[in-house]
Amino acid sequence: MRLCFLVEEQYRHDGMPLEVIHQLRAWDHQVDVVWPGRSLIRISEAIQAGSHDAWVLKTVSGGPGLTLLEAAASVGLTTVNDVRAIRGVRDKALAAVIARSKGLPVPVTYAAARPEEFAEIPEAEFPLVVKPADGSSGRAVRLVATPDRLPVPVAPGGPDAPDGPHGGLLIAQPYVPNSGTDLKVYSVAGELYATERCSPLHPAHAVRERQVPLTPEVARITAEIGDVFGLDLYGVDILLGPDGPVIVDINDFPSFRQVPDAVARVSAAVLDLARHGTRGRDASVGATSVREAREASVREAAPAAPAAPAAPAAPFTVQPLPRPARPAASIGGGR
Repeated sequence: MRLCFLVEEQYRHDGMPLEVIHQLRAWDHQVDVVWPGRSLIRISEAIQAGSHDAWVLKTVSGGPGLTLLEAAASVGLTTVNDVRAIRGVRDKALAAVIARSKGLPVPVTYAAARPEEFAEIPEAEFPLVVKPADGSSGRAVRLVATPDRLPVPVAPGGPDAPDGPHGGLLIAQPYVPNSGTDLKVYSVAGELYATERCSPLHPAHAVRERQVPLTPEVARITAEIGDVFGLDLYGVDILLGPDGPVIVDINDFPSFRQVPDAVARVSAAVLDLARHGTRGRDASVGATSVREAREASVREAAPAAPAAPAAPAAPFTVQPLPRPARPAASIGGGR
């Protein structure tokens, strides 16, 4: 098969997805890599050529790669994940609305362009967790204990203003009391793996990152997220609060840290999705059952049969792929 990976600069040296790319090449598949932030791309010819079986995106929220992936989808090419599913979770405000409308356990969510606007939230709902709607990897997540702790108004045009380089929509959610440990659950085309790690809100809390047993309730919630958003490769941050599990974040194509044989499993899943299509292409929101998702999962990480000779290269610049700084057994990446 022939695949195109879109990799943002932030992940240039990370094990995920670089080790997946190396694994696919070792299985005799052709993989082109485009760095959207620094490649010259003849976009009309490259995408219209349709010479790839699938396009795969590993990008930051708001990065240029998502536009390229949407362009590929617009001409009927397979994307991993489905591009509509990616858009639904990249915007945390949008993801919260979609998830709550489907009955998933997501905190009440407020949105504002300026942090001082959150002072209008009833004091009984504090402390609040405030973060960018387009954030990733725990960036700029803040715990605000009381309304008077909210940041002072920013100057118009300043770096943190809505029209500044660091501006944008913010969301706020009531803090969910917890042990200081985040539960991160990964889905590799229906196969679920639970891990725990230190919460970014409690950095002093010592937690050894490790795989942990997956409870039926958390497994059900995680699988439903895939159903609702149409995702195949994703991760979910869950807190175990006093009233049960609560979803606090959803990520497409995450790091898959602590997943056994993650590189081989994710590589096999990418091939399977490239051959058969992602479920987001055909499934209506919430229509796919957990049983169907699991029956469609990747059961083993085996290489595909040798592919037919590749089509002529699409006309865009492909730069050399660096070797990751970490071994495959210790996959890095965003939260």
